[in-house]
Amino acid sequence: MNVSRAVKTRTLTRPRHNRMIAGVCAGLGQRFGLGAGTVRLLFLLSCLLPGPQFIAYLILWAMMPSE
Repeated sequence: MNVSRAVKTRTLTRPRHNRMIAGVCAGLGQRFGLGAGTVRLLFLLSCLLPGPQFIAYLILWAMMPSE
């Protein structure tokens, strides 16, 4: 007997709830099973390092669909 189960996939979307600015960190946290606060803290810490973090945030904001 073959029983198929519905598998819930985590998609990369910006949630309508738990947003601070655009919901990018909340969406990344949801997708990877982390808390939104954890992702926000990691993002802020990464801004201390040289690199295009802010540009990546803006690109994700533009490309991630809203729920």
